[in-house]
Amino acid sequence: MARTQITNPNLPAPMRGGAYSSGVEAPSGRTIYVSGHVAFDAEGKVVGEGDIKAQTETVLEHIKTVVEEAGGGMEDIVKVTVFITDMGLYDQIHEVRRRYFEEPFPASSMVEVSALIDPRLLIEIEAVAVIQ
Repeated sequence: MARTQITNPNLPAPMRGGAYSSGVEAPSGRTIYVSGHVAFDAEGKVVGEGDIKAQTETVLEHIKTVVEEAGGGMEDIVKVTVFITDMGLYDQIHEVRRRYFEEPFPASSMVEVSALIDPRLLIEIEAVAVIQ
C-alpha cells in the first residue's frame, strides 16, 4: 500500500501549487527518521552556493540516499520539514521537489529561519519515511 492523501473540500489547496498534501496516511511498515540534511558534499564543502535549486537538489539526493540505504524510495517518504532562510524561494524549491515527489505528495511543513549551520546554506530538509 502506498501513502494515501487525506483531503477535504473544506481544506485549502496547497499554496501556489506546492508539492505537498494536507495529510497523509502511511502504510504500516518500518519508520525511518531522516536527519536534517543540507547542501554539503562528502568532503564538507557547500554545493550550489547562492543557488537554491542546486542546494535543494543536493539535499533531496542526500535524503534519497538515506532512504534507499534503508531499502526504500522517495515514494516511501510521508513527511518532510523544510527550513529555509528566505520564504521568497518557495516556488523554486517546489519546482525541484516536483522532480523528486509524485502525487500523492508527502505532508510538509516549511519554516523560514534566521540562519542554518553555515551562512552559505539556504535550505535544510528532514524527512520521515515508512518502508514496507
